[in-house]
Amino acid sequence: MIYTGTRTDIFINLQILLWQTLCGFVFVLLAGFTLYAQTTVSQTDEQTMTIDDAPEQQVISFGKTVIIKKHAKWVLAFGGDVIIEGTVDEDVGTVGGSVIQRENAQIGGDVVILGGSYRGEDKIPLRQTGKETIVIYSGFEEELRNLFQNPSQIFVPTFSWTFLTQRILSVLFWFLVSLGFTTISPGAVSRAIARFQLSTLRIFAIGFFAFVLTTLGAIAGLKLLPIYISAIVGLMAFVLLMLGYVFGRVALQVSVGKQLQKRFLPEKKHSETLAILIGVIVWTIFLSVPYLWTFALLALMSASIGLVLTARSTSVWKKA
Repeated sequence: MIYTGTRTDIFINLQILLWQTLCGFVFVLLAGFTLYAQTTVSQTDEQTMTIDDAPEQQVISFGKTVIIKKHAKWVLAFGGDVIIEGTVDEDVGTVGGSVIQRENAQIGGDVVILGGSYRGEDKIPLRQTGKETIVIYSGFEEELRNLFQNPSQIFVPTFSWTFLTQRILSVLFWFLVSLGFTTISPGAVSRAIARFQLSTLRIFAIGFFAFVLTTLGAIAGLKLLPIYISAIVGLMAFVLLMLGYVFGRVALQVSVGKQLQKRFLPEKKHSETLAILIGVIVWTIFLSVPYLWTFALLALMSASIGLVLTARSTSVWKKA
């Protein structure tokens, strides 16, 4: 079973929305897996890790290309390719890289790839019957590779015309999304704003603990479940978090915009559209400042999840 995706012009715009959150979530989720893994590596240089004959070896690599010359138990690479020239008894996985199976090489387990591709040089690659190849969207390879090779870039983004253009497009995208939400479902957005203003700390606490539990659950799944199931579970958790993030961000943008509009503009100039635009610009700035954006994103994610989880507790929030 092969799941593939291709980059389209529409998705390039959506990438601005998802990229920062994807980096943070993938980094926490998959890096946490190393806490449970036993690793022994053979390193040849700064860019390549070569494994000769180690049939009991479990290989995990960050920012390096892994080459299996003869034998290894299983391989997981973050930000690098996996090149199989010999035999891997169990699963092979990579994030931000590709899996390349040379002639006469063998893979005994599943192949799971996030942001890359799978290539076999044999006409029919030597794979164990019934095992699967899962390629989850092949459009983030370079970004994820750069992330794991240079993790500090997620804290200090490089200012450039591309960076500025992305933020302008992000403002436009979130303005349209927020305007659409408030037009289609104004009641839901208004109730979310009211809950947030009535009990801000409780919303943050509920959302933060839910985010931590979801992340830890996904990490535990990586250890306890088969790799193809854990990859799907992790993707589902990510999608659910993103849905909550979108709704919560819309509500917080409108809330911040209304507060600033009320404080700094005369009442005759107040409008829903202007409040949305102000809120979008403010949050985009928060999420673009080096180092500050990591805390802003955590706060935004926590508040968003908290708003979604308390959506049905209307009577409780009214009493508060």
